[in-house]
Amino acid sequence: MQYNSYINGFKSFLQLERNLAENTVSAYLHDVSLLSHFLAEKKSGLSFTEISVDDLRDFLKEIHEMGLGSYSQSRVISGIKSYFSFLLMEKVITSNPAALLESPRLGNKLPVVLTEEEVNSILQSVDLSEPEGERNKTILEILYGCGLRVSELIDLRISHLHLNEEVILVTGKGNKQRLLPIGTAARNQLSIYLKEVRIRQIPKKEADDIVFLNRRGGQLSRQMIFLIIRKQVAKVGIQKTVGPHTFRHTFATHLVQHGADLRAVQQLLGHVSITTTEIYTHLNTNDLLDTLMRFHPQNHFVNKM
Repeated sequence: MQYNSYINGFKSFLQLERNLAENTVSAYLHDVSLLSHFLAEKKSGLSFTEISVDDLRDFLKEIHEMGLGSYSQSRVISGIKSYFSFLLMEKVITSNPAALLESPRLGNKLPVVLTEEEVNSILQSVDLSEPEGERNKTILEILYGCGLRVSELIDLRISHLHLNEEVILVTGKGNKQRLLPIGTAARNQLSIYLKEVRIRQIPKKEADDIVFLNRRGGQLSRQMIFLIIRKQVAKVGIQKTVGPHTFRHTFATHLVQHGADLRAVQQLLGHVSITTTEIYTHLNTNDLLDTLMRFHPQNHFVNKM
C-alpha cells in the first residue's frame, strides 16, 4: 500500500466512521501532508511504517518553530494521532508511535444514545425483500442485542455460534475472547439469515467461516457497516449521528435503565475496567431524576408545604 492509498483510506475513515465535517477532514489530511513533507525533507524519506515517537516529537518541534499557535498545534497532534490509529486498525503498522504524544485533555463527551422507540423504528425499516435485507436486519439486531464492537461484528465466525446454548463466542480487543448470551430477537433473526441467506452464498476461501459476507463472498468492511446503518437511520428520519458504536452505547444504556448490574454490563461489553462502564450510569438521567425527587430531603420538605 502506497502513500496515496493510506490517505484515501484515512479520508474514508474520517468521513464514514468518524463522521467529521469536510473542513475537519481537510484539516486532518493537511496535518498528515505536513508530516509527510517533514519526513521527506528532514528524515531522508522515512516511511510511516518506520517512524518512531522521537521522529514525531521532532516534527512537533518543527511545527512549533514554524510559529503555529497552541490551538493549531493541538489540532495537528489530534490529526496525527487519528492517522496512526487508523494505520494500526488497518494493520499497516504493528504499534502506534503517536500513542505517547501528549495532547490536551478536552474532557469526556457523553455518547449518543438511541431511545427504544428509535431502535425499533430502525429495525422495522429494513426492507426484507431487498437482496441484502435479511443480512442487514441481522447485523442491526446483533449490534443492539449483543452490544458488539464493529470489529467484533465483522469478524464473527460461524464456528463460534452456539445458538442452541444461546451464546456466541466473540473476539474483542487484544484477541481476548468472551462468551456472550444472545437474546431471542437477535437469535431468531440470525437463524433466519444463516438458514435462508448465508447458506446460499459462495464465500471466498478466506471468508469461509465468516458470518456476514458482501455480494462477492468476502468479509464485510467496517465502512460497509456504517453505510448500512446510515441508510436505515436516514430512512426513518433520525437526526442523530448514528454508527455501530451508537448501538453498543444504546445496548448498555438500556440495560442499566432497566436495572442491570453494572458489573454484568462490564462483562457483556468486554471492558477491562469498571470505570469505562460507569459512563452508562450518567446517561440514565430519568432514573437519576426519580432518585433525586424521591430521596433528597429538600424535595420532601417542599412537597409537605
